[in-house]
Amino acid sequence: MTEKTVSILGATGSIGKSTVDVLRHTDIPFSVKALVGNRNISLLAEQAKTLRAEMAVTADETKYAELKELLAGTSVKVGAGKSAVLEAATMDADWTMSAIVGAAGLEPSAEVIKRGKTLALANKETLVCAGDIVMDMVQKYNTTLVPVDSEHSAIFQCLENNQKNAVDSLLLTASGGPFFLKDREYMETVTPQQAVAHPKWNMGAKISVDSATMMNKGLEIIEAHHLFAMPAEKINVVIHPQSIIHSAVAYIDGSVIAQLGNPDMRVPIAYAFGWPQRISSPVEKLDLPKIASLSFFTPDEEKFPALKLAKQALKAGSEATNVLNAANEIAVAAFLDRKIRFLDIAKVGEKVLENIKTFKLNSVDDAVALDKKARAEAEIVVQSLEPK
Repeated sequence: MTEKTVSILGATGSIGKSTVDVLRHTDIPFSVKALVGNRNISLLAEQAKTLRAEMAVTADETKYAELKELLAGTSVKVGAGKSAVLEAATMDADWTMSAIVGAAGLEPSAEVIKRGKTLALANKETLVCAGDIVMDMVQKYNTTLVPVDSEHSAIFQCLENNQKNAVDSLLLTASGGPFFLKDREYMETVTPQQAVAHPKWNMGAKISVDSATMMNKGLEIIEAHHLFAMPAEKINVVIHPQSIIHSAVAYIDGSVIAQLGNPDMRVPIAYAFGWPQRISSPVEKLDLPKIASLSFFTPDEEKFPALKLAKQALKAGSEATNVLNAANEIAVAAFLDRKIRFLDIAKVGEKVLENIKTFKLNSVDDAVALDKKARAEAEIVVQSLEPK
């Protein structure tokens, strides 16, 4: 069996750690080119030693000396800062996991695409911020793009022989987050601790808050639009609290094909690593009789306005989705810092979209510039919402 060279961008986050676990259990021979992390330097150094990585990079320049010291006496090359992250992304790995959180993952993903190998995409913001540009690059460089988000992996698996012309709709499932059964009055006083307490998935703080607002599902609609060249009106969200059906494809003949599995990100990661073959993973097998029943609900877009906002942005184009994502990242950070309330998160996105309307994206650099502009505007909006 041919050895596969691997890089992990975002190695110390939840997806990155799950990717490392999949690699530790696989029978496929591999070697690691680069590992990119952020501030968890001890974990990054441990991963680099265990996996014998060629290069380990921290995105935080202030952590360079610490990483260098922890990897002293090894052959691992050490780097820090944005330029080192991009250098790691250009290493000629056969398979690269893109799992850096937020818009910061866009430029590294773009560099991977230019290599013309396989990009396992767990960073939805790459497509939310510059979907048209990124998909054009995928085609130009003949890159294999395999989605890792559980919902998009499920759709990828359910699209029979790529019969997109026979698709009636894509069905993105959503857990509903921790506040699915709560009313808006309750959500007025939600704390960051409550928002990050996801009932099914073990995720980082930012994506957990996105799940609580259902912005994550809005961003996933945008991602699905670009990944599968599907119009917005053919992408629907269904709340499924058990998180067993990860998404489905409804066909014009009335068939609905779904992908099921325990809520564990190692399943779609293993699928992406082995693709086009399936490989074993260290995940507990699904026991349907034990689950007993599955339930489904229509999301309330009045209670979760972020979902409606994302749909509106998608219809307006890539510029609007870029702006919305940037505004949401600033708003979530402000909420986690207790500067604004939970329900203010969507208000920030709505206001920034109103304030930034004229911008044209022709390149990844344009997308980065617009992201920066939208963040600055979002900071102003956040200040206006902060308690006086």
